[in-house]
Amino acid sequence: MSTEFRHLVRIRGKDLEGSKKLVAALADLKGIGDNFSHMLITNLGLDPKMRTGFLSEAQVKEIERSLQDTSSLKIPQWAFNRKKDPETGETKHLIGSDLDFTAKNDIEGEKNIQSWRGIRHSLGLKVRGQRTRTTGRKGRTVGVRKTALAAAAAAAAAAAKGEEKK
Repeated sequence: MSTEFRHLVRIRGKDLEGSKKLVAALADLKGIGDNFSHMLITNLGLDPKMRTGFLSEAQVKEIERSLQDTSSLKIPQWAFNRKKDPETGETKHLIGSDLDFTAKNDIEGEKNIQSWRGIRHSLGLKVRGQRTRTTGRKGRTVGVRKTALAAAAAAAAAAAKGEEKK
């Protein structure tokens, strides 16, 4: 454990706060949650309650190496976020921009094969079976109920008749 405290620790291209506990700080990385972070730290033999600012350079390098090659760790398969990759068939854990790029590629692939999900994505509609009658309109004109429209038309007609009589 290092005796000097660093306020910012750079791991995988992101500055992490040195005042946060190690598990919480690693969970700030995109693609790493609290559970995966805790599994990673305990697997490396580090104290999960330790502050990130007290990590030595060797420990930071060890964490970065582990994040680069997560398959070498003793973490169960269900904890990874990319199971049975369609291209390679392997189970891996994606972090940061790799996660964004892969998700975007998956959606583009769905669009290209014209699957139901791909068509829904390309139309900008909900994909997972949610209702669309009243929600998810995203800037489209919001409809008015016919009864409210009829009542407004009747009120306008009554007002017009009142104008004619005068």
